[in-house]
Amino acid sequence: MRYMLLFHYSEESEETLGAEALAEGRRAMAAYAATLEQAGILVSSQILQSSTVTTTLTATGGEPRIQDGPYADTKEQLGGVVVIDVPDLDTALTWARQAPPAAWGTVEIRPGAVHIEDGAWVPLVTSHPPGEAARVAERAARESFGRLVALLAASTGDLQLAEDTLAQAFEQALVTWPRDGVPGNPEGWLLTVARNRQRDFWKSAAHRRSAPLEDAADQGSAPLVGLDEDAVPDRRLALLFVCAHPAIAANVRTPLMLQTVLGFDSAEIARAFAVPAGAMSQRLVRAKRRIRDARIPFAVPGRESMNERLAPVLEAVYGCYALAWPDRGDAGSLAGEARYLAITVARLLGTQPEAWGLAALLTLDTARAGRPGGPYLPLEEQDPSGWDSGLIAEGEHYLARAGRPGQAPGRFQLEAAIQAVHCDRARTGTTDWPALRILYTALVAVAPSLGGRVAHAAVTGRTDSPRHALDLLEALPPERERFQPYHAVRGDLLARLGRHEDAAAAYAQAVELTTDPAVRAFLTTRRSPGEMSDQAGTV
Repeated sequence: MRYMLLFHYSEESEETLGAEALAEGRRAMAAYAATLEQAGILVSSQILQSSTVTTTLTATGGEPRIQDGPYADTKEQLGGVVVIDVPDLDTALTWARQAPPAAWGTVEIRPGAVHIEDGAWVPLVTSHPPGEAARVAERAARESFGRLVALLAASTGDLQLAEDTLAQAFEQALVTWPRDGVPGNPEGWLLTVARNRQRDFWKSAAHRRSAPLEDAADQGSAPLVGLDEDAVPDRRLALLFVCAHPAIAANVRTPLMLQTVLGFDSAEIARAFAVPAGAMSQRLVRAKRRIRDARIPFAVPGRESMNERLAPVLEAVYGCYALAWPDRGDAGSLAGEARYLAITVARLLGTQPEAWGLAALLTLDTARAGRPGGPYLPLEEQDPSGWDSGLIAEGEHYLARAGRPGQAPGRFQLEAAIQAVHCDRARTGTTDWPALRILYTALVAVAPSLGGRVAHAAVTGRTDSPRHALDLLEALPPERERFQPYHAVRGDLLARLGRHEDAAAAYAQAVELTTDPAVRAFLTTRRSPGEMSDQAGTV
């Protein structure tokens, strides 16, 4: 709902305040408008000059007449107007009370309206077709949940409360938006509602009875509000380092960041880590309980502690990119956000080679991204002329910054080097498979992740034999059965050996585990007899 706040003052106050006080009032109004903008609710604002310079157009006897000065001889004048987009009148009143004129003049709150319908004023709302409210809410949840949690937790220090109140705001949106229309700034609306829910919680008798005395003394403190933006230029990044606190179990730090700060649900995270969804959900619940019960401080670590906590933060950013991988061609997607965070943390810490390695890895992979929603093509079938040469050069620059003479490369440096080899096909026209075999062998020695070992087997199938590669796959732990790439690579290797029935079964399992429609369509085609015959011919 849009509300217009009209600020009135008297001529006497204009005469008695003086020029300096009036200038200070204008500065206060500018600061107030900036606050509304930061809250995401400002539609427009305008401070008006004195009514003595007004030009008035009036109609007398059907004829328009222009005169200088105000229309009415009144002692009260209109000094400014602000239009805000907030959920309800109570919220509008809350913001109106914070306006500087509320201390020395009058603030009129008037709902916007566009026409009369059945004898009643219809509120001014942003027009959206039926069903659009749910789609906007879903998009906000997918793209902005983590950012909004970061903003809410930054002002409270309470991670669980931030998540709970934001979830309540989304519930209210699904009721309010279909009825009243989608606000012009959905994220700002959600943030305002969630903050109001936080205030309601703090005022509740149950909270006052249960909160320890020291909590009551600290209520309203903002551990991240005083954050040095030059030191940590993104609040989500600051929260990632908070969630990497050593008191939180190592095996849950990265999943916690993915859910709490980056907005993925536990089922998506479970698939990425190849563990049952129930087990992952329990880990996350225990981690949040640990934060609450151990009263882990919600404070941004110093530079030295940031270096110590870097590994799980990089894992979370990488996990965000991997989970949002189908949309990596869209800079505004979560994959695009992950690349931005990777580059930001690399620049923040300056000399950390693995941070630069991750920035290089995500940039080089993004360089080969196709149009979001387009068909999936494996690397060897992609046309290098369509790759982004600017991003390739940028990624190679980051990879060069990651190098340290005499120091063994880490996981992300090796993965970035692998991507650089693939991207080099745009220059040479061929893929250097032996170089990839060497890099993957080094990668599984440094970081023997399930994904790295599956990729190593796939490259081995190219440089050695499909049978040797199958032996490598069979040596993987039982979690492989829940890992889609394992079944896809196994299907490819079996087809190369001419074992078409086994290959079809492997591809079917890969299809079942795939959530991306483009990849599912590709794998479904791969399992057809004609396609597998073509694959067998490439052994």
